[in-house]
Amino acid sequence: MTDLSAVRAALKSQRIETPSWAYGNSGTRFKVFRQEGVPRDPYEKLDDAAQVHAATGVAPVVALHIPWDRVDDYAALRAYAEDRGLTLGAINSNVFQDDDYKLGSVTNPDPAVRRKALGHLLDCVDIMDATGSRDLKLWFSDGTNYPGQDDIAARQDRLAEALEAVYRRLGDDQRMLLEYKLFEPAFYTTDVPDWGTSYAHCLKLGPKAQVVVDTGHHAPGTNIEFIVAFLLREAKLGGFDFNSRFYADDDLMVGAADPFQLFRIMHEVVRGGGLRPETGVAFMLDQCHNIEAKIPAIIRSVMNVQEATAKALLVDADALAAAQSAGDVLEANAVLMDAYNTDVRPLLASVREELGLHPDPMAAYRASGWQQQITTGRVGGEQAGWGA
Repeated sequence: MTDLSAVRAALKSQRIETPSWAYGNSGTRFKVFRQEGVPRDPYEKLDDAAQVHAATGVAPVVALHIPWDRVDDYAALRAYAEDRGLTLGAINSNVFQDDDYKLGSVTNPDPAVRRKALGHLLDCVDIMDATGSRDLKLWFSDGTNYPGQDDIAARQDRLAEALEAVYRRLGDDQRMLLEYKLFEPAFYTTDVPDWGTSYAHCLKLGPKAQVVVDTGHHAPGTNIEFIVAFLLREAKLGGFDFNSRFYADDDLMVGAADPFQLFRIMHEVVRGGGLRPETGVAFMLDQCHNIEAKIPAIIRSVMNVQEATAKALLVDADALAAAQSAGDVLEANAVLMDAYNTDVRPLLASVREELGLHPDPMAAYRASGWQQQITTGRVGGEQAGWGA
């Protein structure tokens, strides 16, 4: 039998990190549709993030993206966040937008470009020192488009050299999380295309280097929960970038495309102890809300992760282990399906009420009047957007 008191305690202690860029104008390479009331600077992004946390109670951490969230005084930004009940989370580096990075950043054949990219990564660690952030998130668009364009092995050497330099700069309580992506914008080879490449580099670097799994960065049919289980077993799962995809890296609301997959992933997280704070797994959203309202979409995404987590916590571990030991394939699958088919919304509503929150976060946000306030109050100035 599942211990419901333990389930409630786990749900109350869950923390989901939201991305600063999801609060601004974001979209696809084809079009970014502007919306009224979106933030004009990083401080207003934190104001919106505070509303998500107020409605859900489990989203007190906000990831930053540099240079999109560049400010003159990061200590002041940290204090601003703390005044709103928030902390600053992962610092996401950006070595993919400058023209210099057309042929890559840290793997570029030009040493001057590599030095520029490494300088940015080290600057991000300086920002971590000022913000109190634990994690440096690294994603590289580096790769090649044509056979023979560059030496594949040499690019791995350049990547390893840069990662080692960043690793040496990290403080005792800081980590680097290496993200991978199957393809895009590089189409022939990608320098960090899969979890194995990321894992190999992190294993060589040491315990402060871990893998981050973006749920949209895999080939169709990839068993992401296997990757999660393996990395948890090896103590190399640093965190998630939660989103959904239908075709490629769609960055849609988590759970929108395949809620059963999200449940399966969270089952492996629970099974592997990934919800325990000491494992350090960061559960972060990485989404681009293009046609839907920003704050409500983020609230809905947080709720989707909560629901998948609640279902995973309800799996009868003893019954599952017994069926697996007996080789009872159908019964083992039935145990999982029983948990997945459970309507956990009443449970989560009850947990929120115990935390002193409205049982329905979406209703709470609508009643707050915040959307009307920012629509009328944030007039004038340049809205923060994707890449800004």
